[in-house]
Parts: sequence; C-alpha cells; structure tokens
Amino acid sequence: MTPSRTIVITGASDGIGAAAARLLAGRGDRLILIGRSPAKTAEVARQTGAEHLIADFASLTQVRELAAQLADRVDGTGIDALANNAGGIFGRRDLSEDGLDLTWQVDHLAPFLLTNLLLPQLRARRGAVITTSSMAHRIPRRLDPETAGRIPHRSALGAYGAAKLANVLFTRGLHDRVHGEGVSTAAFHPGVVATGFGASTRGPMRWFYASGLGRRTMITAEQGGQNLAWFLTGTPGTTWTSGRYYDQRRPTTKVNPLAEDPDLADRLWRRSAEAVGLDA
Repeated sequence: MTPSRTIVITGASDGIGAAAARLLAGRGDRLILIGRSPAKTAEVARQTGAEHLIADFASLTQVRELAAQLADRVDGTGIDALANNAGGIFGRRDLSEDGLDLTWQVDHLAPFLLTNLLLPQLRARRGAVITTSSMAHRIPRRLDPETAGRIPHRSALGAYGAAKLANVLFTRGLHDRVHGEGVSTAAFHPGVVATGFGASTRGPMRWFYASGLGRRTMITAEQGGQNLAWFLTGTPGTTWTSGRYYDQRRPTTKVNPLAEDPDLADRLWRRSAEAVGLDA
C-alpha cells in the first residue's frame, strides 16, 4: 500500500512525540521519527512500524546531516507534515556543541534550521509545520535577538520562556514568508504534560514535575500526544489556521504581546538565520 502522507516527528523517542507516533500508526501514513536516543527511538519505531533517524539538536552539524538524510529519503515525494516537537529545559549555563545556550539551540535554533532546510520538500506537498511551544512563552518581558542564546538567563525557566516565545515568533515569521507558497504553520501549547521534563534542572521546575502535587495537575503524555496528532492529521484552513498559536486545540488570545510584534519577528528571523548560517 502506498503511504497517503509523509509525516516527520522530532522528539519522538519519548513523551508526546512517541505518543503521537503511536496514535498515527496504522493509518497508512509514512512516519519518520527523529530522536536523540538510538535505543529509545528504535523501540518507538518498532512499535509503530515507522522509519527512524537519530540526531542530537545540541549539534547544528547533526541537524544539517539530518535534513540531508530526510531530503534523500523523501526524494520525489516530499513532506506533508513536520512536527518540530524536540525540546527541553536545561541548566541556565548549559551550552551546546556550538557554544550557545542549550535551551535556545535545542528549542529554537535547531528546528528553525531544520525547517528552513526542508522547505523544498514541504513546498512539494503544500505541507504543514507544527511547532510545540508552551504557555511559558508568556514569561519574557523582553527578547533581544542580538543577544539571545549568548548571554545566560538568570534562570533555566527564563531561558525556556525565551525559546518558547521564539517558537511563536518563528511560526508567524514562517507563515508570512511561505504561506503564499502553500506551506502552513502553527504553534501550540500541548498542556502541562506529566513527563520527565525539567529533570536536568534544579529548583522549582524540577520539584514541580517530580512532585505528586504537580503531577495531579498535569495531563498524560497520551493526551498531549493526541493534541499534537490533531494538528498533524488536520487540514490547514479548516481544522486550524496557519500562523496562529493554540492552547492545546484552541486558538487563544492569551499570548505574550511580544509575539504580536512583526518587527521583533523579523529581527529574530534574521538573527537566527545568521546564527545557523542561512540567508535571511
């Protein structure tokens, strides 16, 4: 049977990415799962009958290699949906292989680079780009694209909030640039999900995610995966609106005012392109 659609999910070795893959299995789509852990990613691929590739978003070199591998695999067919779901929160002074704030690179720069490198494949199928953001994007009171990723934040949560705000700004910048060419895009808060999120940090975030009190307020990874799968299987313009930010499956006005600033979105795009070696 010829697959009806090709769907790429990053961050698919665990959490809502793995849950979404399990939900999408058996639909007749071609699933390509991306993860950092070879063993965990291979196991989810085995469970779902999916293909899989390995990449660590702490290395922009690996992101470029991943994009080349994906382009080779989907040559002639293109990509119908790309889920930029890989991410995390790390210590406030943790650095990537490229010498940048690890949270900023993994959560923003790596998916920015991957998406741009895969635009030919997305255009070929009038594809969709779905980015997992967070309600934490409302935390920052300012964002300086010139220093983002290079000057440490006062807290791990501050770094995470900045990266998640960048996800929303990237989504709107991407919509402005490529929606006229048929590519649609949305960012969403999947819900506060009971996973191992925050385990690599210290302080209140780690306590909240590990505590029984915190977990009683959270949704399951399966419920978060359902929200991601809803976007991946939906029809842009009918199920969801391109360029928008959603709280789970609902468009929301509870958005950081900075996310509504087109000049900031443009400056962030240009600075991000420069940081990863792309033309703006």
